[in-house]
Amino acid sequence: MNTQSSASSTWLQLPLTFDVARMRQESAQFAASDWIAHFNARAYEQGWSCVPLRSAGGEAGHIIPLDGAQYSDTPHLARCPYLRDVIASFQCGTSAVRLMSLAPGAIIRAHRDAGTALMDGLTRIHIPIQTSPQVLFSIDGESVHFTAGHAWYMDASCLHAVENRGTAPRIHLVVDCLTNEWLENLFARAGFVPKTGARYGDPSINEGNVQAVIAQLRSSPAPAMQAMADRLATLAQGTDT
Repeated sequence: MNTQSSASSTWLQLPLTFDVARMRQESAQFAASDWIAHFNARAYEQGWSCVPLRSAGGEAGHIIPLDGAQYSDTPHLARCPYLRDVIASFQCGTSAVRLMSLAPGAIIRAHRDAGTALMDGLTRIHIPIQTSPQVLFSIDGESVHFTAGHAWYMDASCLHAVENRGTAPRIHLVVDCLTNEWLENLFARAGFVPKTGARYGDPSINEGNVQAVIAQLRSSPAPAMQAMADRLATLAQGTDT
């Protein structure tokens, strides 16, 4: 457990650490009414809830991700000066940021969250605040525990599940980062190994054939095909952030 796969980085400990006591103090201030049950009720058993710190429109009661939405700080984040510093330590844009609690005995069933790998442009980072060795992720069949106070990457587009076998709630700060050069350099320092084909969101597209795929898409007059070609061309140039 916690031995990084040499084939590709489906999960990774990043070289960032934070003050666990200060994070716990700030996360403990929220009342039960501030925690919102996760909207995907079929994805879990027992309790899985969130306190949104950045959300679409900055609404404190909104946890559903929206494509193209403007994300901003919620009133909850104003009460958390240290968590604001933690978020600001990521020198990249962020979309959704939330505290996520998994109740004792709860499980999150195996699922995939598409578009959340580093090369997809949206990078999901977990910072455990309250946890125990009995909190385990299963990531593509590998059992992993994320230790408190560290920043952890999980490629959530992989098949993953979570269980809390402990006696206390597991609380993570989860930050959705917008991939940029600073973040890519941070991952490189941590020894990140990209999945084959991850850069283009399709395992069948790689550096050897991407230009041919772009040319084929360009040959179609359909606007959707032209948009896909534009997207691949931007990724191939390494400028998509």
